[in-house]
Amino acid sequence: MRGARLLLGRWVHLILGGALLTPFFLLATILIPLVFDEVNPFNDFPWQFAAFAVALPLAALGALLFPLLRTLEAAAARSLCGLPADVAAELAEEPADSWAARRRTALWFVAHLTAGGIVSGMTLAAPPAAVALLLLPVADPLRHEELGWPNLAGGLLGPLTGIGLLALVAGTTWVGGRLLARGAPALLGRTPADRLAAAERRAADLASRNRLARELHDSVGHALSAVTLQAGAARRVLDRDPEFVRQALTAIEETTRDAVAELDTVLGLLREDGDGRSTAPAPTLDGLDGLLARTRAAGLRITADIDDGCGRLPPLVSREAYRMVQEGLSNALRHAGAVPVGLRITVGAEELTITMENPVKEAVTYVEGDVATGRARPGGGRGLPGIAERARLLGGEARATGRDGVWRLTVRLPLGAAR
Repeated sequence: MRGARLLLGRWVHLILGGALLTPFFLLATILIPLVFDEVNPFNDFPWQFAAFAVALPLAALGALLFPLLRTLEAAAARSLCGLPADVAAELAEEPADSWAARRRTALWFVAHLTAGGIVSGMTLAAPPAAVALLLLPVADPLRHEELGWPNLAGGLLGPLTGIGLLALVAGTTWVGGRLLARGAPALLGRTPADRLAAAERRAADLASRNRLARELHDSVGHALSAVTLQAGAARRVLDRDPEFVRQALTAIEETTRDAVAELDTVLGLLREDGDGRSTAPAPTLDGLDGLLARTRAAGLRITADIDDGCGRLPPLVSREAYRMVQEGLSNALRHAGAVPVGLRITVGAEELTITMENPVKEAVTYVEGDVATGRARPGGGRGLPGIAERARLLGGEARATGRDGVWRLTVRLPLGAAR
């Protein structure tokens, strides 16, 4: 049963090839009389083969000029040729953009139309002839002369010949479909350029997702950490210190309002206008005072030493540095609590240096994206790897160590590459 379905699918695929050949064949029958006088391919049987031969180069030219043909032919082959699942997955879904891919598609198209034209012609001619041959033993013998066939009514040669014609159509269909199925991966599969382009698209998509994840983690995550600590502190002193609770609620309101703006900024990074600018400006080190104020309201005691040169940094470096400081403060909030934090940002001739220190209760070592801890740290996430990713994208480095009860984060970002 499966073999019958496979044969039927390949027959339909080849009939489709014959149908696609028809307009090129008709065009060839128009061109031939323009070159050869007194020739009518419709009435002269040998010239029909000549028209068939002329139609195939015309089809190849059409395939070269129509890149989307590869997508259509691959879909038809995937559905009707009975290809194994792993082979069908190798067929290209993209249009043939390069000339190498177009040449392969043209070769496949010619092969499809050639086999399809042969099987279509046999399908039109063989079944009626086979039926007539099968009926010869019971037909009027005088009809044989009208058909131009010998008198086969007395034996089984007529029916056997009819069955042979049907078997010839089926065999030709099977062979043609099998050859096309074997050639599909080579002619309709992805070229090396296609595979490279697909890998680049996947890399771009992954980079975009990673960028969104970093932005959400560093911006919204920071706000949520601050709000959580503020709400927890307010709950503990709700009955004893109403003024503190009032201040905490005010800080929560301001932090959540800023978080909404940050979220709009993050989404704006992915939803760019036609001129290449995002719908909302990303925060830079110019907005560091607001960040420090919100974080101090959450309980951190921050001592900041900010170089005046931060206002002259390249926008990309300034934006990424802001996110790194934001994530460093979030780590201190989440894992150390209300502790003193020392922040220092210096701008040199060649690089920007960010240093952040705060007390910790456990020894943690973090070097260039790899974390090694003596024991599990609750609440560990993607903050430090995100800082390392940002630094590497700018050609810099990030190093964090926990030693002698002090956590130290150091980031160095070169300025030349960003410019």
